Parts: sequence; structure tokens; C-alpha cells
Amino acid sequence: MALRKKTAPKKKPAKGKKPARRSLKRRVTWFLVRATSAVFLVMLFLIVLFAIINPPTNAYMISESRRLGTLDRTWVPLEDIAPVMARSAVAAEDANFCEHWGFDVVAIRAAIAQGSGGASTISQQTVKNVYLWQGRSWLRKAIEALMTPLVEAIWSKRRIIEVYLNVAEFDEGVFGVEAAAVHYFGVNARNLSATQAARLAAILPSPKKRSASNPSRSVRRKAVRVRDGAATIRADGRAACFES
Repeated sequence: MALRKKTAPKKKPAKGKKPARRSLKRRVTWFLVRATSAVFLVMLFLIVLFAIINPPTNAYMISESRRLGTLDRTWVPLEDIAPVMARSAVAAEDANFCEHWGFDVVAIRAAIAQGSGGASTISQQTVKNVYLWQGRSWLRKAIEALMTPLVEAIWSKRRIIEVYLNVAEFDEGVFGVEAAAVHYFGVNARNLSATQAARLAAILPSPKKRSASNPSRSVRRKAVRVRDGAATIRADGRAACFES
């Protein structure tokens, strides 16, 4: 009678390998969760902080200060800025500012349909100018997309437009509407006329290539449109959120 060959028992996996893998995976997951939470809390803290305290500077200003040696900038509250300046900025950059929560979906769809960029709201530009850096990286856009709704939820519309007007660049080394008004027209921001405000808004977002005091034909044409737009949004109530 033939003897059956005994099959060798299957080798069991070495003890400790699976738990080690699971332990490493848990540690990595826990680290990522903690790191993400820490970044989010820092973002939230800075957003709450600058809802109360005026941002002292930003990454771009620091870079320009090193390059130029000095900057021209004076912070002024919204009460000390001619109301027509805020309306002009909104008319030029974000006519639906009072109606969106940080992203203008209608403008985004129109930009996609036309195959063009743009459609960046004043809220998005404020987040970029205050907290982030210049450039077109996906990382910056992702952080901007996360922070913008938070800023909209925590800041008032008045605060957003106030900060925007005080951190926007209006010429090489000239930041904020107060410095821009003096630089171009020799007046304070509270004394800007409708035409002067429209010209300042018209040179955004490329102030280094345009001049408000010596405008090109295209800047003059845009300023006329901005002035009309500022009057329109005042009449139809689209300026109410930052003028009330």
C-alpha cells in the first residue's frame, strides 16, 4: 500500500509584519490629520485676527520693499475713503460683490465659456494679497479657494473692501488708496472725485503698466465705463452691503 506523502505545512506569515504596516499607516494618517488641522486652525486664527487688526504687510510688499528699498503706504479706514472710490473698485473688479459669497459663479461660467481667465472676485484678491503670494500655482489657488469662504463668513463686506483698498498696488511701490491718491493727484483718499476714483480703479490689476494721472486712451475709456458702473451699482442697490 502506497504511503501518502505528507504535504509540508504552509508557512505562516511572520508575526508582527501586518501590525507593523498597520501601525505605520496609522501614524502617517494621524500625522496628516494633525498637520491639516493645525494648518486650518492657523488660517482661522489669522482670518479672525485681521478681521479686527489691520494687516501690517504681506509677502509681496516685503519682496517689493527689499527690491525698491522703500514703500509708499498709509492705512486709512473706509470712513476716510471717498465712497465713490469703493464703488469704482467694485464696478471695475467685481460688480456682483454684494451678491456672492466669495465666488461669482456667473462670471466664472462666462469666463470658462469664453476660454479666458479672470473672474477673480474682490474677496479672492483680498485673500491672495493679504495671506498668500503672487503667481498662478495650483497650490495657491487651492488655499485661496479654501480661505475665501472663511473670510466671507467672518469678515463683513465693508471690512473686505476696506482691506482690499488698503493693500492693492497702484504703482511701483505704491500700496493702498491713500498713498495712490496723493501719488497721482495730490489729494487724500477722502477727497477723490468720481473721475479720479474711476481712473484709480481703471489701472487695476496692472498698475505698473498704466497711469491714473497720465492715462492712455484705453485707460480713459475704461475709466468712463467704471464711472458709469459706479453710478449704476449705487442706484440699483449693489453697493448697499459696504455703504450701509
